[in-house]
Formats: sequence, structure tokens, C-alpha cells
Amino acid sequence: MINPFFKNTGPYKLDFLLKSLNLNIENDSETINDIKDLNSAGNKDITFFHSKKYSEFAKVTKASYCITNDNLKNFLPKSCKAIISSEVLLNTAQITKIFYPDSVTDDFDNSVDEIAKTKLINKVKFGKNVLIGKNVKIGSNCSIGHNSILEKNISIGDNCSIGSNVIIRNSIIKDNVHILDGCIIGKKGFGFFPDNQCNFRYPQIGMVIIENNAEIGSGSTIDRGSLSNTIIGKNTFLDNQIHIAHNVKIGNNCIIAGQVGFAGSSTLGNNVMIGGQAGVSGHLKVGNNVQIGGGSGVIGDIPDNTKVMGYPAKNLREFIKDNK
Repeated sequence: MINPFFKNTGPYKLDFLLKSLNLNIENDSETINDIKDLNSAGNKDITFFHSKKYSEFAKVTKASYCITNDNLKNFLPKSCKAIISSEVLLNTAQITKIFYPDSVTDDFDNSVDEIAKTKLINKVKFGKNVLIGKNVKIGSNCSIGHNSILEKNISIGDNCSIGSNVIIRNSIIKDNVHILDGCIIGKKGFGFFPDNQCNFRYPQIGMVIIENNAEIGSGSTIDRGSLSNTIIGKNTFLDNQIHIAHNVKIGNNCIIAGQVGFAGSSTLGNNVMIGGQAGVSGHLKVGNNVQIGGGSGVIGDIPDNTKVMGYPAKNLREFIKDNK
């Protein structure tokens, strides 16, 4: 899917990209079209590989070049040349910033106008002080509450309800989606590299995709992806005050209670139920038909058809036994 929110300023010569980072590789005069994750990268793209957890994706990547370390380079296919780095994620962020310089900050959209002055005036039911950016697409039978802002290039399907005091940017919303009051969707994720002088922000060039029949509870925040997308599956309902970090992917038919937090790049399967105030750490895989008790702390992968509770979250029977 082509991202409509951030302009790629490339292509660039590989030697130009590497020179500023003090990296090098033989025959580095090739033209690079884009930087993408292992899954979506293609020929003439550059990607990154920083953890053995992603070795299965690395083995089949179609990228021409990959920033990685000496211990991981042998997982790459012969068609993908390794660029060895001691700071894989930092160098990836630096190259991403070259391709997408506008993705680092979240400045407000100065193209917005009052909805009454746009072509949507007779198509959408809306409250007071609603602002709409350029190239916003909204389907039939939709409503938008007071003081909400829909920034440029977003797309909203049919039969959607957007509450009051909602901000949406960098997002694609499918049909029959309900977004309750006070949500912020599509802002940049919490990704940076600490430094004593000035922290280096990781560019966030992904988007948020909310599939059909989903509901997002009041006061929830959903960050856009960094190199991939943040996705909320079909018929998934989020309670109030839930935070979903960048690159999180939630499956279909999930029910998530209030004040649950997800760290970046974790994946949930279908039919997952999570009790209130649970936390899910980053880069984890939660399987299908999983139930997670309220207040639990998930710090490891959870297989299909499992019930867990506690901190760290463990099998429910084991938890009950340990807490008699």
C-alpha cells in the first residue's frame, strides 16, 4: 500500500546514504529507491535486521541491502547484501530521516478548514468547530462531533461515527467504525535514541489502519507505525483509555478492557480478550483465542488457546496454584 502521508524524497545513491553514517560496502554506487521493513522491502530497497527474533523474515527478504550486525548477516539471502553496523537501529533511523524528513515531527496541519467551507458540508453530520484537511475522504452516513480535527489525506469509510475532541491523522478508517470522544489516532510513536545532549527521534513513516466494525473507546491513543503500519482488526473493540504503540497489530474480534497498554511492535491474534490495566511488552506475539487477566504483565510470547494472569503473566492454573 502506498503511504499518502509522507513524501519519499529519494531515490539516493547508496554511497551518499552510507557516507554520512561512516558505513561502507563494496560496489556502493547503486541507486536505492526506499527504506522498508524486511517484509515489504523489494529490489532496490534497503532494510534492517537487528534481532534474531526476525530471522525468518530476514531469510526471505527481497531487499537489495540490509543494515545488520556481524552475528546476523548469515541469515540474509544471497540477493541481499549486508551492511555491517554496530548501531543498526540508529543508522536505520538516520537513513529513514533522509528519505522522509517530514516524518520526524508532528506539526499541525495548516491546510485544515471549517467543514462548512468544504465539499463535505452536505454529506456529513457534524457538530461545532469541526476542521477538515485537504484530500479527506469520508463515506456515506457518517457523523463528526464537536471540536474534532481530521487532518489531510485521511480516508474514512461508510457508517462511521467520530466523537467530539478527536484528532485523526495519518490513518485509514474502514466501514462501520466508531471512534469515541477524546481519541488521538495516528500521531508519532514514542521512538528515540537517548543522548545526553539531544535525543535522536526515530522517524515514523507508517500509518494507522482500523478495519471494519471496530470501536475505539474514549481517550484512547493509537500511534502510527514506524516502518510498518499499526493495525486494528475487524470487529475489535477497545475500551476507554487504551494506548497502542507504533507497529502493533491487533487481530479480529478482540475485546480489550480499559487502561491496557501495548508497547511497540507486538502482535495479537484473533479472538483475544484482555482485562483492564494489563500491559503487553514490545516485540511479542500473542496467539489466537488467548485470555489475559486484568492487571497482568505480559513479557513473553503466549501460544494459542491460553489463559494467563499475573506478573509475569503465567498459565492461569499455575497462577491460581501459586496464589492460594
